Amino acid sequence: MSLVSTKSFAIASTSTLMKTLVLSIAAASAIIMTGCATKPQVNNPARYATAPDFYTVRSGDTLSGIATRYGLNYISIAEMNDIAPPYRIYVGQSIRLKKNAARRTTAQPVTQAAPIQRQTIAVPTPTPAPSVSTTVQTTPRISPTPVTPVSTAAGLRWVKPSNGPILQAYDLDANIKGTRYGGQMGDPVMAAADGQVVYAADGLKEYGNLILIKHINGYITAYAHNSKLNVKSGQNVTAGQKIAEMGSTGTNRTMLEFQVRLDGKPINPTAVLPNN
Repeated sequence: MSLVSTKSFAIASTSTLMKTLVLSIAAASAIIMTGCATKPQVNNPARYATAPDFYTVRSGDTLSGIATRYGLNYISIAEMNDIAPPYRIYVGQSIRLKKNAARRTTAQPVTQAAPIQRQTIAVPTPTPAPSVSTTVQTTPRISPTPVTPVSTAAGLRWVKPSNGPILQAYDLDANIKGTRYGGQMGDPVMAAADGQVVYAADGLKEYGNLILIKHINGYITAYAHNSKLNVKSGQNVTAGQKIAEMGSTGTNRTMLEFQVRLDGKPINPTAVLPNN
């Protein structure tokens, strides 16, 4: 079993940490979405009687340590929560300890959003003024209300996570696994699509204050280097919702590093984001 802590994230390589974190999050998200039919194996009935229905993982916890504390078998806890070997858990994860406990409702499952088609806004037609022998008056043209660019891909409605200029584009040869946007400290960072926050912390020092959002059909988006996080793990968000403020944590300049991962592998964000 692995011990999940901030220290282990800080000393590992960036690429390995991101891969491990994404896989761990995918397993943790399955816990929220599914139940468990396995009967818990109780090693100590007295301790089990005092065990809470759910336990929130803290820094330094391991699955075997939690099981021993409440008189349970760690294999039984793993089966109840669909945690596969090597039984990794993460800080903030909610783990079921009793089979008949009512499922928590603080984090609702991500539901598939119906694709939203592009919309257009009709420009009002100027009304001509009556002609006069010496003067002709015209009505000024009214500008349309700006529309946020939207695209649809894989059953999701996608928007750009930042309105800032692109500093660096996706380039795996240069180890740039997403798009880097420039801007000012405090500029808004938006969720690129509907989903559920599965990580919101600073456990990966190279990425600073980091948010990971899980979407349908195997997509995960990452938002790094924020100065402030406006959402928490387990919270549902919608496309275009402000989730953070741009900053420079984990880097030497103010920017947003935005990544899109499909089944755990980074892809070019331009494959799903609107072009304009």
